[in-house]
Amino acid sequence: MAHSSETVAELPAITADPASQLVSSSGSLFRKKRFYNHHTPQAMTVPGLFRLLGRYLFARPAVPAPIGPVPVPVHALTASQLLVPSVDTLYRLGHSTLLLKLNGEFWLTDPVFAKRASPLQWIGPKRFHEPPLMPEQLPALKGIIISHNHYDHLDEMSIKALASRCEQFYVPQGVGRKLQQWGVAAENITEFDWWQSVQVGGTQLVATPARHFSGRGLFDTDRSLWCSWVIRSPALSVFFSGDTGYFDGFKQIGEAYGPFDITCIETGAYDRDWPDVHMLPEQSLQAHLDLNGCYMLPIHNGTFDLALHDWFEPFERITALAAAQQVPLLMPQIGEPVQLSVPQYWYPWWRQHESELVGIIEAMGTD
Repeated sequence: MAHSSETVAELPAITADPASQLVSSSGSLFRKKRFYNHHTPQAMTVPGLFRLLGRYLFARPAVPAPIGPVPVPVHALTASQLLVPSVDTLYRLGHSTLLLKLNGEFWLTDPVFAKRASPLQWIGPKRFHEPPLMPEQLPALKGIIISHNHYDHLDEMSIKALASRCEQFYVPQGVGRKLQQWGVAAENITEFDWWQSVQVGGTQLVATPARHFSGRGLFDTDRSLWCSWVIRSPALSVFFSGDTGYFDGFKQIGEAYGPFDITCIETGAYDRDWPDVHMLPEQSLQAHLDLNGCYMLPIHNGTFDLALHDWFEPFERITALAAAQQVPLLMPQIGEPVQLSVPQYWYPWWRQHESELVGIIEAMGTD
């Protein structure tokens, strides 16, 4: 496997997936020890950087985080509760952390259970809500699937707590080195380039392209890869976007692996100043359509304040956009079970604080 860390074990079954031959796609670009997008995001200019700084200082959103004694409803979970459903089930644990029960096996995406998405737990974006359960309460995991190494997707505390509870970690190239530093055994890590896949029992995992970047400090920018994921069981096909800007890769993934029963698409932490690496809601919906998805689950929202929009804005915007396009959404509360065979009705739970939202929502509608 190209560009793989020499110290990270690889599963013999990992291959370039035949389905990727249906589109004119290739693996990631790697040169001079860095990974690159096929469509390079536009670099921010110096005037743009000063404009963005001014917005952060003087144009903060009215409601960047929820208010009230119980700002975000959370359904507390226990391991025994998770073991009960016999059907395929999804639980949104916050931000981009999803727990999937497929064929009776548990899979976890981008686990972040820390109080802050930050290298330091006394400063940085703080959670709006507690997790529905902590890592040590999770049942045994068949696998953990990671999209990239940013702090809101890869958390040291969570990985250390989960290392003994997870059979295998599935990560983009270069991420395995960090996991080993945190105590994960090399043989329990499998690294992927774009369009590579592995069959794990009845579940197929495919690392697919994304348009983003990586880094956890000043000197490791793009030293590891970023990706989206296709997760296919005999009964269901799920797409997990990780973080990404909009690009034509969604159409390629849809051609190779669609249709998808559920697309889990980032819809949050967006801004007009960085659309190349985080999609605006209109682009998130278009990505779902490009992928030939049925139900859409907006993720990357409702947990951390990472941008210059009100915390509830992603929910409101994607709800209106999806209604106009007749796209069925999944909008569960944190920890609420979603039966994937027959997804249930949802309601706009984020509107529970009417005094907080009503005037702002009306103002948004007049923009």
